[in-house]
Amino acid sequence: MEQLFLWLLYIGSFYAFIPGLVSRMFGYRVFRRGESDTQFALTFDDGPDPVYTPLLLDLLQKYNGRATFFVVGRHAEQHPDILRRIHEEGHQIGIHNYNHKANWFMSPAAVRRQIQLTQQVIHQITGVHPVYYRPPWGIVNQSDLSKHNHYDIVLWSSLFGDWRKRVGHQRLSARMLRKLRGGEIMLLHDCGNTWGADDDAPAEMLLALELVLQEAQQRHLQSVTIGELMEGSNYMSRHIRNQSEWDDRQTASNRRAPIGTLISPWKRVLINIWLGWERIFRWGFQLQRSDRDSLFHYRLRAYQGQPLKLDDDRMLCKGDLIIELHLDNQQLVSLSSRSRSMMQLAILLIQTAKKDFPRLATCIQQQPELQHAKALYGVSMINRGPEKFGFTIHDLPRGLFSWSTRLYLKLLMAVMHPSGSMRLKEQSSQLVPKIMLCPTDIFLNRYAEGTQSVHSELELPTATSIMAVANVSGVSVDNPAVPSNSTDSCVPISYHDKE
Repeated sequence: MEQLFLWLLYIGSFYAFIPGLVSRMFGYRVFRRGESDTQFALTFDDGPDPVYTPLLLDLLQKYNGRATFFVVGRHAEQHPDILRRIHEEGHQIGIHNYNHKANWFMSPAAVRRQIQLTQQVIHQITGVHPVYYRPPWGIVNQSDLSKHNHYDIVLWSSLFGDWRKRVGHQRLSARMLRKLRGGEIMLLHDCGNTWGADDDAPAEMLLALELVLQEAQQRHLQSVTIGELMEGSNYMSRHIRNQSEWDDRQTASNRRAPIGTLISPWKRVLINIWLGWERIFRWGFQLQRSDRDSLFHYRLRAYQGQPLKLDDDRMLCKGDLIIELHLDNQQLVSLSSRSRSMMQLAILLIQTAKKDFPRLATCIQQQPELQHAKALYGVSMINRGPEKFGFTIHDLPRGLFSWSTRLYLKLLMAVMHPSGSMRLKEQSSQLVPKIMLCPTDIFLNRYAEGTQSVHSELELPTATSIMAVANVSGVSVDNPAVPSNSTDSCVPISYHDKE
């Protein structure tokens, strides 16, 4: 009997206790804290709840916050409309097992079944495949940490006991405020009907959370999704790692090679021809740039499209002056040649854009004719994330111009991107050109000298954001047959478009 007990202890330790200890203490194969100074992540477990989750979504919308919901599959199945709303309002959805059971007491096959069932529910309701997983109570087993597990395991850096109603919103808010800082992953619960929780506990959580969101705004801290926080950290997401390996032909030599060296000789010829045409286009349309090595070209012209809403009380109308933005694809090729991964390319673009937007703002200030422009304008097929740069997104009216623009941008992607043809096959339905606008006064307030240091403290753009926004590409509305150069050739790390 003693031998049997010892064997059970050894097996249990190897399967459950040691993996849990290693993951908690050393962060082995789990993501438990970000590395941002201005962003933190709110995560909510056990929902969706028919009463408290909609109230939580209203609260997040009020304070322009984004969060990650680790849902119980059975609850998601019972409340599909709520899950759909979570997705539609820009939040991320992760897996929290189909039933709220601890992984320590389930076999690897049973855990996989729990994950698979929840994944199917989420996909059927939202159309996205979740990539993040948080086991109930954060209890992992040896199978969870296996390299064959294709989900990113997300734990937390702070929890507050919010599942107990007696904690109360005052004590809860005090605990949360002590942990309110960049990089923090906060664990909260939007449902109280799981084992060990109080049914009405989320009501206290909502009261406390509003105080925390108010304080976060005062400190210029932004609540973001796990995916956004992960992008600014050294942690390499498993689904991003897999995609990067595929992009680099899944060979060690290619993974070490700069992206530019992966382009075939015939494609290099096409790129050189295209870049030569772009130089002619820039000369013909008299495009300017803020600096010799600037990522952006621009020109002042009259807007010729349909009226567009700039903000609450202003419209962009036909005849209004705009600053039309164009990306220098030669710069993009140069950055690619120095990048050894798509993530590194995104980082270089982030750094370049952070330098270029203030330069562009200075040019606008120094040229009186540019100050008369009502907005900055661009057209892009990659249009998730521009809000972080102050841009808004608008649908491009259907017609000949929209059709020719989409055809042109897809052709550009196929030529300029190392794996552009594959990207077109994978994401064809998502590659729809849209207009991006930023009122000139808002752009100057955000990036002009004396103000950009303040805004740079607010939020460091994520890799996805830079691929979406720095890639603002102009199209000549005056002559749809001669569209301008586009940066939509850079789709590499826009993985959240699939979520």
